[in-house]
Amino acid sequence: MILSVGIGSVSLSPLQVAEVLLGEGSGLHQTLVLELRLPRTLSAFATGGLLAVAGALMQVLLRNPLADPYVLGLSGGAAVGALLAMLAGLGGVIVSGSAFAGALLATLMVFGLAHGTGSWTPSRLLLTGVVVAAGWGAVITLMLAISPAQRLPGMLYWLMGDVSYARTPWPAMVLLLLVCLLVVPLGRSLNVLARGPMQAAALGVSVRKLEWLIYILASLLTAAAVTMAGSIGFVGLVVPHMLRLVMGNDQRLILPACALAGGTLLVLADTLARVVIAPEQLPVGVITALLGVPTFLYLLYRSR
Repeated sequence: MILSVGIGSVSLSPLQVAEVLLGEGSGLHQTLVLELRLPRTLSAFATGGLLAVAGALMQVLLRNPLADPYVLGLSGGAAVGALLAMLAGLGGVIVSGSAFAGALLATLMVFGLAHGTGSWTPSRLLLTGVVVAAGWGAVITLMLAISPAQRLPGMLYWLMGDVSYARTPWPAMVLLLLVCLLVVPLGRSLNVLARGPMQAAALGVSVRKLEWLIYILASLLTAAAVTMAGSIGFVGLVVPHMLRLVMGNDQRLILPACALAGGTLLVLADTLARVVIAPEQLPVGVITALLGVPTFLYLLYRSR
């Protein structure tokens, strides 16, 4: 994070960054760090942590390492809700609420359609999520097609993932901390659920309540991340998978580690997005895709 704050058109050494954070340093450096770079870096960290924890929760629920808020359509629903609020000229809390409502609607749709007349299975839920995600993508395309021309560039850039306009990272940071404090005590139950609902029920876990809690938390985390930075893929898919290869499958360790590793990955990706073709900036979603695709393919190759 110190490296990210120091890199830019005006480079700052770690010592200069530390001076600014301690209330010293020149006025220019304080403005540069406290008003421009630090909020962006914290926003990137919070967004990455939210997406990684949401991905880890969905993978536990479905017992499938390919599960991810974007694959299951949660992010598509959140994006549609947020874009509708933006097109209506609304902002702030209403955009966040609309994104959460869209993510929750996507959750209910996936859960209801996958359940059908019988019980749902992880593979059935995953396939339903892929189809619902494709449907949300079509709705987003339709919204872009009928949107006013002057709003299209901002909407497209936002959909590609962008933290440059995120100026209030603290709500997302607090949400990330609260969710970690909530789910870590549930680590034992999540470990049992990862082995299957029958075993979990036999050992006294309230399976349905825990599944709904995971869905609601994943929807809330995804909505907060989408509202702050738009659609950023592969963080919730790759980070939990990488950590399991290194740390095992204990959710009491994996979930807080996902918050740290996901945040770190997105901070590094955002730093690259700022410097690769400086002074122009790339959408951070492009960087995560370029990093995530080969990394995930390599992980699949190693664990085949």
